[in-house]
Amino acid sequence: MKTLTATAAALLLALAPALPAAAAPAPAARAALSGLDCTTWIHNNDPLTGGVDCANNTGGTVTFHADITCGWAPDVTGNSETVAPGGVGESRGTCAFYSTGIGHIGWTVE
Repeated sequence: MKTLTATAAALLLALAPALPAAAAPAPAARAALSGLDCTTWIHNNDPLTGGVDCANNTGGTVTFHADITCGWAPDVTGNSETVAPGGVGESRGTCAFYSTGIGHIGWTVE
């Protein structure tokens, strides 16, 4: 049985996804706290484009944006979208052409 060299072990650790911070709530939990009802999507004809549609179920305006994780390319932050009470908004973004695809889509309430 072969053992990993220090370089190979460091490479594996670098490629492993970072663990989320324990204090940061998941997007669904943040949405529940913010009054947003959100759905993520990847475009049917362009697998490098994705986003989030959010309905505002609060009594005030809410601003949010999509957080798109792109494989082998820089991650993308979608446009900021401000939604009035009862309204629906969309934030979208596109990964670089050399990306291996969208790995995850979340959202941030600003």
